[in-house]
Amino acid sequence: MADRVGAQGWYERMPRALPIAGFVLAMLASLLYAYTTERTEYRQRQQQARAAASVVGASLGRRVNAHTAYLRAAALLLEKRRGMTQAEFIALSQELSGDEEYRGSEGISWAEAITPAQIPAFEAARRAEGMENYTVHPAPAPGARMLTPVTYLGDPTPRRRLSYGYDMYSETQRRKAIDRAEREKRPIATGPIRLAMDRGRPAWPGFLIYMPLFDKATGRMRGVLGAPFNAQVFLQSVIELEPVNDFSVSLYDGAVRPDRLLAQVGPPGGRDDRVQEPVMVAHRPMVLVVSAPAAPGLSKVAIITLALGSVVAGLLGGMAWLVARQAAEDRASLAWLREQASIRGVLSRELNHRVKNTLANVLSIIALTRRRGSDPASPALNEFADALEGRIRALSATHDLLIASNWGTTPLRGVIEAELAPYARGDTVLLEGPDVELAPNDALSLGLAMHELATNASKYGALSVEAGRVSIRWALFGTDRVRVRWAESGGPPVAEERRRGFGTELIERILAHELGERFELVFARNGVRCEMLLPLRPPAMFKMRAKRAEGADQL
Repeated sequence: MADRVGAQGWYERMPRALPIAGFVLAMLASLLYAYTTERTEYRQRQQQARAAASVVGASLGRRVNAHTAYLRAAALLLEKRRGMTQAEFIALSQELSGDEEYRGSEGISWAEAITPAQIPAFEAARRAEGMENYTVHPAPAPGARMLTPVTYLGDPTPRRRLSYGYDMYSETQRRKAIDRAEREKRPIATGPIRLAMDRGRPAWPGFLIYMPLFDKATGRMRGVLGAPFNAQVFLQSVIELEPVNDFSVSLYDGAVRPDRLLAQVGPPGGRDDRVQEPVMVAHRPMVLVVSAPAAPGLSKVAIITLALGSVVAGLLGGMAWLVARQAAEDRASLAWLREQASIRGVLSRELNHRVKNTLANVLSIIALTRRRGSDPASPALNEFADALEGRIRALSATHDLLIASNWGTTPLRGVIEAELAPYARGDTVLLEGPDVELAPNDALSLGLAMHELATNASKYGALSVEAGRVSIRWALFGTDRVRVRWAESGGPPVAEERRRGFGTELIERILAHELGERFELVFARNGVRCEMLLPLRPPAMFKMRAKRAEGADQL
C-alpha cells in the first residue's frame, strides 16, 4: 500500500491542491487582465489629457496674445496724446473690449508714473475730474523714486473703483513686472498677486499684464497700461471656448507647486496620469496641467472582469474539486476491485488445489482397488481401471491448462498437445491450425475427446505401430465455431465389424449432446477419421463479472 501511495501523483496525494490551484490560476489570470485593462485605460486617459492640454494651451496663448495686442494698440493711441480724460479712456476701452477674444480680463487701466512730490497736484487733478475722495495709497516709502497709482479704469464698476489711487509700484510683484516692462519695452506679466479690487473678498490669485508707455521727446516712461486678470475667471473663459469634458485643468506660475497655483477648473485630478504643458503668458513662463479626474476605484471594465473572473475561478475550482473527488472515488473502487480480485484469486487457487488433490485421491483409490480386488490379475478389471485412470488424468491435464489461464480462455492447441503428449514421438503427431481460444467447459470436453481418440489409436490404431501417424487439423467454421479433424494413417487395418465401445459413446455424449454441435466418427479401413465442431464463445458468456472487470481495467 505504501509503495502504491508513493507512486501516486501529487494531485492524488493532495486532492485539495488541484481545485485550489485551479482557482488561484483563474484569479491570477483575471487580475492580470484587469491590470492590463487599467493600464490601457490609463494610457488612453493620458493621451486624452495630452490632447486636451495641447488644445487648452493653444487657446490660452491666443487669448493672451489678443490682450497684449489690445494693450499695444492702446499704447500707440495714447502716445499721440499728451493728455486724456476719464471719459476718453472709457471710450477707448470699450472699443477694445468689443472683440469676443477680449474676455476673462477685468478690463484695462492706466497708471501714470509720478514722483512723490507730484502726489498733491495729481490727487487734485483727479478730484477735479469728478473722482471724489481720490487718494494715492499707500504712502510712498522714504526715497521712492516713482509711483504708478491707478489713474483711469476702462470700466469703472463699483468693485473696480476700489483700485483707484492704488500705487502698483509699491508692491513687489507689480514693481518687478513694471521695471522689466520699462527695461524691455514690451508687455510683461506679473507673478501671482491679489488684485486691489478683491480686497476683503475670498478670491483666487490674479495677475496683471503691463504695457509701458514712453514720452518720445524725453524717452521717460509716462506710465503703464495694465490688464488685470482674475486667474480663475480667465482660465474658465478659456475652457468655455475649448471644452475638455471632465478633465481637470490647472494653471501654475513657473513651477507645479501648491503655493504657485493660480487657478483650477474641474474636479481634482489624479497625479498619475496628468500632463504638463508649458505656456508663455506675456513673456512669463507658466505651466498648464491637465489630468483626468481621480478615479474612486477600479474602472467598470476592471470590476466586471474581476467579477466574471471570480465566477469562472469558482467554477473551475468546483469542477476541479469534483474531478478530484471522482478520481478519489475511482481509486477507492479500483482498490476494492483489486482486493476482491485478490480474494477471488486466493479462493480460485485453493479450489484448484483441492480439485487436484481430489483427482489425485481418486487415482489413488483406483490403484488401491485394483491391487486389492478379488482378482487383481483380471484383464477386465485392469482394462476398466486403466480406462478410468486415463480419463481422470485427461481431466487433470486439461484442468492444469484451465488453472494456468485462471479459468479464462484456453488455447485449442494447448489442449491437444497436453492430451497427446504421451504419444508424440518425432513426427508421429502433426498439429496444424490457427490460434483459437476455447471456453473452459469446451476445453474440458475437447480434452476428454482427444484422450479417447488417442487411447483408441494407441491400442488399436495408428499410435500402436511405429509407422503410424496422426494428423489433427483445425480451421474456423464461420465466425463462431471451429472445425477439428482427426485422421489416422499407417496403422493396422480397421476391422469392418467391431463392438461399439464406451469411449465412442463418451465422445458422442460430450460433443453431440453437451456441446450441441455436429460430430462424425468414421472407422475407415485405412484409419479412423473424426470431424467435430466446437463453439467459440465470447468471454462474457463464461467469465464472471467480465464487464465489471473490463471497466475496472479502464479506470
